[in-house]
Amino acid sequence: MDLISALRFLKLDQLSPAWVDTIWDFEFTEAEPLDTAIEEEIVACGNKAFKNLYKCFLPYATDSGSSTGDGENIWSLFGDNGVCPKALVAELSFFILGGKRKTASGQQRVSALQAASIYLLLLGIPGSIANQVFHQVLLDTCLDLVSHCWPQECGKKRKKEALKASQADKRSRPPRKDQEEMDEDEAEEEEEVFLSTHDLVEIREGVVHLVRILLRILHTFPFQDKPENTHSFAQVFAKLIYFEPVVGELTFTSKQDIGKISSIPGLAFYGLRLLCTPSQGEVNESLRKVFYRLLFVILMMSKNRVGRPSLLPLSHSVLQARDHALHFVCHVVEELKETAMPFLHILVQHICFQMVEKNEYRTHGAQAVGMLMSLMPSVDYVSLVKWLFNYSKHSKVVYRLFAVDVVMILLEQPERTPESLDPELSSFLSHKFLIHDLLFGRRTDISPTVRGHTLACLAQCLELPSFNATRAVHTLFSTTASQTVLETQSFEGAQSAHQTQKTYRTLPFRTVEITSSDNNIYDAKENLVLLLQRVADPKTSVRKSALQALTGLLKHGVVPLTTENLAVLSDRCRDPAISVKKKALQCLRELLTSKSESSLVQRTWLQGVVPALVDSESSVQEKALEELEVVLLNQVKSYSAQTHLDAAQRLTWDLLGLLCHECQNLSRYFSRAFTNWSKQNKITPALITNLICHTEAEHADGAWLLLAKVASSSPKIPCGKILEAWEDMVSSKVVSVTTMCHILSVVGDIAEHLNEDTKSRIIDDLMTWLKMFSMPLEVISASMETLFLLGRSEDIKQTQAFLNKHCGELVAVCKNYLATIILSETGAENLNPELMVKHLHTLGVASLHCPAQLGKRTVLLVESVLTTHRDKLAGSEDLPASLPLSQFRANFLPTMVRAHGVITLGKLCLQHEELAQKYLPVLARELEVGEEVAVRNNIVVIMCDLCVRYTNMVDHYIPNISACLWDNEAVIREQTLIMLTNLLQEEFLKWKGSLFFEFVSVLVDNVPSIASLCEYCLVHLLLKKNPTMFSQHFIECIFYFNSYRKHKAYNRFPQTDRKKTQFSLKGAQNRQKRFRIYQFLLEHFTDAQRFSVTSKINQTVLACFADKELPLDPDGANILAETFGILSLTEMKLQVMSSPEVSASGEEPEEENMAAMAKAVLQATHKKVVSQVQKKAFIENTIPIIISLKTMLEQNHSPVLRDLMAYLQVTMQDYRSEVKEFFAGDEQLAAELEYNLKMFEQEREMEQQMTGLSVVGQTNHRNPSVSVQGSPAVSNQVRLLAGFATPQPPRPLLPPRMTLTDRRRVASPASSRVKPRLGEQSKQTGAIYEPSIAMEETVITKGTVENRAISTPVDMEFNLTFGGGVSAIYSDQWRSAGDDGSILHQLSQDHQKPTHRQQWNVQSPLRHKNTKRFSC
Repeated sequence: MDLISALRFLKLDQLSPAWVDTIWDFEFTEAEPLDTAIEEEIVACGNKAFKNLYKCFLPYATDSGSSTGDGENIWSLFGDNGVCPKALVAELSFFILGGKRKTASGQQRVSALQAASIYLLLLGIPGSIANQVFHQVLLDTCLDLVSHCWPQECGKKRKKEALKASQADKRSRPPRKDQEEMDEDEAEEEEEVFLSTHDLVEIREGVVHLVRILLRILHTFPFQDKPENTHSFAQVFAKLIYFEPVVGELTFTSKQDIGKISSIPGLAFYGLRLLCTPSQGEVNESLRKVFYRLLFVILMMSKNRVGRPSLLPLSHSVLQARDHALHFVCHVVEELKETAMPFLHILVQHICFQMVEKNEYRTHGAQAVGMLMSLMPSVDYVSLVKWLFNYSKHSKVVYRLFAVDVVMILLEQPERTPESLDPELSSFLSHKFLIHDLLFGRRTDISPTVRGHTLACLAQCLELPSFNATRAVHTLFSTTASQTVLETQSFEGAQSAHQTQKTYRTLPFRTVEITSSDNNIYDAKENLVLLLQRVADPKTSVRKSALQALTGLLKHGVVPLTTENLAVLSDRCRDPAISVKKKALQCLRELLTSKSESSLVQRTWLQGVVPALVDSESSVQEKALEELEVVLLNQVKSYSAQTHLDAAQRLTWDLLGLLCHECQNLSRYFSRAFTNWSKQNKITPALITNLICHTEAEHADGAWLLLAKVASSSPKIPCGKILEAWEDMVSSKVVSVTTMCHILSVVGDIAEHLNEDTKSRIIDDLMTWLKMFSMPLEVISASMETLFLLGRSEDIKQTQAFLNKHCGELVAVCKNYLATIILSETGAENLNPELMVKHLHTLGVASLHCPAQLGKRTVLLVESVLTTHRDKLAGSEDLPASLPLSQFRANFLPTMVRAHGVITLGKLCLQHEELAQKYLPVLARELEVGEEVAVRNNIVVIMCDLCVRYTNMVDHYIPNISACLWDNEAVIREQTLIMLTNLLQEEFLKWKGSLFFEFVSVLVDNVPSIASLCEYCLVHLLLKKNPTMFSQHFIECIFYFNSYRKHKAYNRFPQTDRKKTQFSLKGAQNRQKRFRIYQFLLEHFTDAQRFSVTSKINQTVLACFADKELPLDPDGANILAETFGILSLTEMKLQVMSSPEVSASGEEPEEENMAAMAKAVLQATHKKVVSQVQKKAFIENTIPIIISLKTMLEQNHSPVLRDLMAYLQVTMQDYRSEVKEFFAGDEQLAAELEYNLKMFEQEREMEQQMTGLSVVGQTNHRNPSVSVQGSPAVSNQVRLLAGFATPQPPRPLLPPRMTLTDRRRVASPASSRVKPRLGEQSKQTGAIYEPSIAMEETVITKGTVENRAISTPVDMEFNLTFGGGVSAIYSDQWRSAGDDGSILHQLSQDHQKPTHRQQWNVQSPLRHKNTKRFSC
């Protein structure tokens, strides 16, 4: 069929010239309706007619030109047959525009694609422009047709479902009518679009034809003079990359047969490669456009012509397109080499600057950067590493995070060898630079996210195959490294939120140049100290990462396995955060696996995991139980003399051996594991059998430990092996004490399964053993428990008779021995203290089972153990009447015996109330006047145990016990603190009298561990039970610790003179201790409690002095001054008022973080409301009292006036502009206060300026260690920036923040709790505390920039070369007026013009002040 015949179905001769003119007048933006009859006839012909027409046009579009093989010219053919090209284009545009509609059917979409293909064929025929076939708008419509014809309802459906889900949550208000109509319209549109499988196949085939025609046009049609078309082609091809999945691999060479490329993404990449050829114009310009489009494919973002890029979901197709785009870039770079290298730089830089905070996207982005950087030669690689070094200090958190990710990818690559590089540049190639300067340089980042990520990556460095990377980490923490100085800045790479502005404009695709100078040198010991500090970081994520880093260092031997280092891991198993606890358990397991032979590691693992069995969180308990099951329970296997134990089994028995000997205190926690395992049916007969096999091995101690734990929960235990072990123990003397106790426990557990003869034999052995008194005390207690289990029966009377018989016999033996020692003339000569202690211990344990067998003689003998020497007692005038001393000789017993005698007497009192009533005064008196530490310590334990049994009786003696909180001996103070906490927890004791004040006074104990223990008891144990405990007693603390008793309501409880003196913190010498207590209590107040306590202080303290209810004598003046000091504390200020604003820490919030923004709005609203309430209360309740007090103090010339004014100065900082309004009743006070505030602000400003001047002088002498020279010309940059930025007056430069170590050297303990205010000079140290600004940045915002200066921080300069006058890297957002479309020029340092910075006019404030004075 010839061409003219094929054209007849279009009915071109029947078209109205007016209709054709209208289409051309509209410039193909609107589809004018075609005559209905003509349209129906064309549609009736179907797609076959379009295909025939396409085939007929195809010969004319070949490389031979516009003529066929017969020499026939298509344009002459049209003229001879009356075919108007203008009408043909108009009718083709009608079908093309019809396929763009959302409601277009499958047939219409196929017809549109075929019409577009025919139009593009016409464009490819020479003479198309001369014959008015080409039109830019129609060409753009054809290029954009694929995105309209291929169905996109998937994304729309997800969006609509999300919208419906969000609307379902909004139940408070019905949907609006117009919204319902819009939803109905959208639903109608969706209902009308149904494409069958056949339609989709036809559409895809049409897309393939269209893309192939585009590729033909690229071969034949000249686009050198039309760069906008090149951009359109690049955009279309970039979209087609996502069109369909690719099966197999793609090839990217430009020498391919188009007809053999089956996949549409393959055709798209072929088109992109063609765009990079010289036939399409300047290669550099084409590379810029192609790389710009591939940038968002690599970033997995969707970039439209306007607006910000949006993230694509991480589907298989998106990830595949990203991989193909990366390989395409690599292919182009390998082919074009030096030509493509500058644009590879730009691509990598913009990947970094377009990065988002989501972890998955950062990971893929870092992999892309690593792959692209591997293509660079060493010179370009070094340049980009230097750029990355400065990029890692950007103010945005996500950039610093991404820099760490990129470093980890680069470390996985082989280290490059310096070929012919400058020695100064060759250091940038090493892994050492990446780890020391880029990675470890972020260890003190102000953002906890960056700090945590850095530490986590540091741990991963030790797992890398690179020997140089491992050695670099060793260098950081090696104690043999050369000593270096500490860093001058501890936090870098962030700035305050009010100093940065956000821009929503997409970064133009231009070179990003960053320059910086910094020289980080480290000290190994300081690095380790800093890492250990990070383990206790306030942020949970940082603590977890620091634990992982420390574990890696310990595993690889970088840090020595010392007790101190390992204790850090075990201590974190009791962290307040659940996730940190679990991380610590995981780290301990990793360390135990790699260092299984180390006894220190084994002990640390037990100390961390076993106590976690009783953690307050069930998930932590389950984690610990799982660890114990894997390491201990599952490794108990059958054993014989010929069995070889593997490493896991040896580890198990080593751990059990530690539990038997060195870590016996953990056994009580270990029992919890077997209780849970028993409920889970994990105590199997096979486990019991295996354990019995191990009782004959060298590690039998561990086997008996496990048997003692499982015997009580296992109904079937082979008694034969147990009895054999019992016989061996009775006959042998080499069994350890722990093993003996475990065997006795197992025998007691299987007692119910033994026959009477066996029981009798064991009972006889036990009684013989006990009467010999040769066993240790632990074995005696275990033997008595086993004796009870052997004699236990269902009949309680029968059981008690058994105990009376055997235990009574032991009591009689002990009584007779005590009598021979105490009542005999030669008792002192025959005294064996150890034997005496064993008799006393046996007597005490046996008496608990047979209280009826105790006689008066036995009690008196035990009592006589506690009597002091007769000569000492004779001189005492104040002795308790209940102390019977006349019938005894002088006491010659040593302290050890007397201490055990107290325990025995306490056990007797537990069984007999009359004995407790009789001996409590004796114990209380001994507690007061005794000198033996062990005796008094045991008395505290006994009296607290008696408090549980006889609560009302012991309540009278609680002051005697609490007096021990300030005992001279630390061990007694600690024991008393623990025992009282237990009683308060169980509510056997109440906060009566002065107990609370005596308890909190331990906060200032001279021993830091006791003070820390007191904090833990108060906050984590007692405050949770009584949240109002602190606020209820706070005001009374002021009067109690100052020993002030003139108030009618406070400090009125009875106290002895001894306790008044003992617990008094009165006087200026104790002021620091008092305020330490006040601050601790206030730190744990709620805002409601702070507000309430402040009001009560006004009413009950200040008002009493104002009304003269309390005299203004020296004691009263001290109370009033201290009250003003308390009201001035930072801790007294409401948290909602003193909390920092969002992003004040220097982290710039991401726009998508809507939850954080909403929280900030709520916080601001809450703060405003609370401020109004506080202001009202201050005006109505406080100010009248303050005015009255000021008048009274002025009349009395009291020095307290100075404290009052200091309080007002602190309080009125929040109401600086309302002083006159507040103090309208006292104009003089208002004037004085305004003057004081003004002078304070002037002094603070002058201090800041003087500090800034000193720092300027220091920084001017710094030599930058790193100077990054980018590609754009600096002169162009200065010209660009000068157009919109003007210098502003200088801001005072601030000193760099001190490191933690330096801060510890400067700060004194007195100033550690109360931080000086901004600009305030510390009295103790003379140091000035200033906030540090680690980095500043200028960001161009939307709209006109007014009064904005380019601010450059110390040692850091960001040159963002985004202007068209600097480099002509493509941007679809904006171009500068000076953009001449030139290509990027790489200028060397010698060819660049030097920049001349404007000098700031800075004068000394003192000189300025003197000049003004002289001029006057």
